[in-house]
Amino acid sequence: MFTGIIQSVGQIVSREPTGDDFRFVFASGFSTMDDVALGDSIAIDGVCLTVTDIDGDNIAADVSVETMSKTNVGNWQVGTKVNLEKSLTLNDKLGGHMVSGHVDALATCSSIENSGRSIAYTFEIPQDLDKYVVNKGSIGINGVSLTVNEIEDCIISINLIPHTLQHTNLGELSVGDQVNIEIDTIARYVEKMTRPQFQNAG
Repeated sequence: MFTGIIQSVGQIVSREPTGDDFRFVFASGFSTMDDVALGDSIAIDGVCLTVTDIDGDNIAADVSVETMSKTNVGNWQVGTKVNLEKSLTLNDKLGGHMVSGHVDALATCSSIENSGRSIAYTFEIPQDLDKYVVNKGSIGINGVSLTVNEIEDCIISINLIPHTLQHTNLGELSVGDQVNIEIDTIARYVEKMTRPQFQNAG
């Protein structure tokens, strides 16, 4: 489990095929590696991956073809900057919202505009996820916990403040880029619990 508060912007230093899968090595940029061990879960651009090797502050992770087809991992190349977050512990603050690291879909950046000191972004999400997103609700984009300003016809608008732009990779987005999105898990549970009531009412 994660919070969507990015701890480091890392960089891919190698990408190697391993049979049908790929092995990535990341320069993590973490301030300390004392709390990172083999087998730990790390959210990388919002994708929960398992640490398979550690060398200094470099970490390695294996990625399946399935994960690459459902996320933007297929676009990762040597030099790509990625958002990193270590898994949540019981002593940590829940500063963002509950993020599982299980990407729901890809969204496409459809516009970028200056808005005072912040930058306004819009993203087009798949139609089947529209019902889970609400105005002022939370959403994970490339692993970053963000607040939705507005959603209309599968287009979500979000403002990024300077701090977020400086401490994540979202400031490097261009129109047309794809991002990993994860909807608020609570929304799925609410739908499942209330679905029988609506079905019976119908």
